[in-house]
Amino acid sequence: MRNVIFGGANTLDNYIAGKNDSIDWILHTGEVNDIMRDYWKRIDTVIVGRRTWEIAMKGSGGGSKGIKSYVCSRTLKKLPGKKKIELASDAVSLVKRLKSEEGKDITVMGGSEIGKSLFEAGLIDEFGVNIHPVLLGSGIPLFTEMDRRIDLELVECRQLKNGCVFLNYRVLP
Repeated sequence: MRNVIFGGANTLDNYIAGKNDSIDWILHTGEVNDIMRDYWKRIDTVIVGRRTWEIAMKGSGGGSKGIKSYVCSRTLKKLPGKKKIELASDAVSLVKRLKSEEGKDITVMGGSEIGKSLFEAGLIDEFGVNIHPVLLGSGIPLFTEMDRRIDLELVECRQLKNGCVFLNYRVLP
């Protein structure tokens, strides 16, 4: 069965984006590029929430070659001009289906809503985060209140030269 990995970059005070969806606080380095290069070798499917997708489209405008991409949204009916990206209305059903199919691991990038639903459904196997040395004070949180406790086991902790800390956890059953 495929692993589902949730995570991304966030601030020390738990935000994945600032006000107005700003991500200008993210520190890019060669160390992070090395981590991500190894990470993407494990992945063949990306699932993002609607807001994360909208923010990503402002910045990069595209997806990755050879990666199956899904946007989960309860409000969008179609994705403008994106024929290679599929739209799903229910992240839990989508991830249950994809986990049972053949393939590499699945990464979920998004905020509190998609994370909450997938963690509470017991569908996340791993949680990876690159914590940046900044306090935004407000913005879009990575996590909001959940209905149950999620226990984690630390797999890796790496201090980066730019002051970031990369953490990787396994979700305990």
